Amino acid sequence: MSINSPSSPVTIPFMTAASRILALVLMAFTVAITACEKRSDAHAHEEIKPIKIGVLHSRTGPMAISEKSVIDATILAIEDVNENGGVLGRPLKPIIIDGSSNEELFAQGAARLLDDEKVSVIFGCWTSASRKAVRPVIESRNGLLFYPVQYEGLEQSPNIVYLGATPNQQIIPAIDWAMSNLNATRFLLVGSDYVFPRSANTIIRDHVEQAGGEIVGEEYIGLGSRETTRLIDAASKTQPDVILSTINGDANVTFFRGLREAGIDSEEMPTVSFSISESELRGLSSQHVVGDYAAWNYFQSIPGEDNLRFVRKFGERYHPRRVLSDPMQSAWNAVHLWANAANKAGSIQPQMVKQALSSSQFDAPEGRIQIDPDNQHAWMRTRIGQITPARFFDIVWESDSLVPPRPFPEYRTRAEWEDYLKGMHQDWGGQWSNPETE
Repeated sequence: MSINSPSSPVTIPFMTAASRILALVLMAFTVAITACEKRSDAHAHEEIKPIKIGVLHSRTGPMAISEKSVIDATILAIEDVNENGGVLGRPLKPIIIDGSSNEELFAQGAARLLDDEKVSVIFGCWTSASRKAVRPVIESRNGLLFYPVQYEGLEQSPNIVYLGATPNQQIIPAIDWAMSNLNATRFLLVGSDYVFPRSANTIIRDHVEQAGGEIVGEEYIGLGSRETTRLIDAASKTQPDVILSTINGDANVTFFRGLREAGIDSEEMPTVSFSISESELRGLSSQHVVGDYAAWNYFQSIPGEDNLRFVRKFGERYHPRRVLSDPMQSAWNAVHLWANAANKAGSIQPQMVKQALSSSQFDAPEGRIQIDPDNQHAWMRTRIGQITPARFFDIVWESDSLVPPRPFPEYRTRAEWEDYLKGMHQDWGGQWSNPETE
């Protein structure tokens, strides 16, 4: 065959009849093989198409101090899953959206992830205000959200997997510990003014009064505000045995600095925090926080091979001096729990994943956890840590066994708690944070 130009006619040399038949057979065979190869290539390309998953956290605004590190832990977990074969033989591709510390933007971000990006699952939210704003978006589209942060409970959605502590797994044990070990009976409640601190403090009040203690004051600042003078004044005036703090974000910097400037130290009046972890401590001065306490389910100082692997892997990926926190660890757990369930189900469809996830266990950095089949919360241990001069935590107490999650504390019925939340939401004009608090 000779080709003089791209448009030149093809000249076929003389062949016998038998040769022509053989040539036609060979040509047909070649065409068939080529077609099969093309179909095989197309099928292979389809099989390795990445699975898009959503990551919805704040990269900007007052909550960025907490949430940016959770994004890092989520990405690390995604990379770990991909290094081990992905999900159903396909790699995971994260689509990250900045919630900007704003509940309305979180809701918009969730809609975009599900409607436009077509993600199979979302890992995200820190504040309960953002989670509650996202919840109707997830439920209306039958999506799936993995939530990594301790919270006030009072919620149970078939479309959310809750990997942070409920009050009976964090707040209530911390109060009991303070009453027994710090001889505390008088408590001052301080917090950011949104649904988590308000609800948590209502639960705290019920529990303290039932245990024979006293709430000497309850003060709030707006979510995102750094003006904590009113809280410091309340501590000076009421002189509680212990301060219980649900302050979120970078307001913790001014709060603890203000306590020390007012002459209130951790030995005289310790603070037990429910939203300060190793990550937030990096932004605080050691002299302002040493000796105070926090209650979580995970601390970086936990011994064990699973935690050592997690700490080592994170340090290699980012920086050996970066620290890890409970929400970061929960973010790592979330990705692995979802990936394991999807592989087990043979599907990334939310309903199939949820069925596979029911009663599943995972050897997390904090130790073994398991998903409750009835409420999609995690069974886990409770721990209390005291802040060291190096701004880590010495674990001073932990529960003997896994604590089952109870989203709705027994002080009231579920209907009463739901009415309580409904009233709060209405009073705040349909928002989950108080728009009037400065």
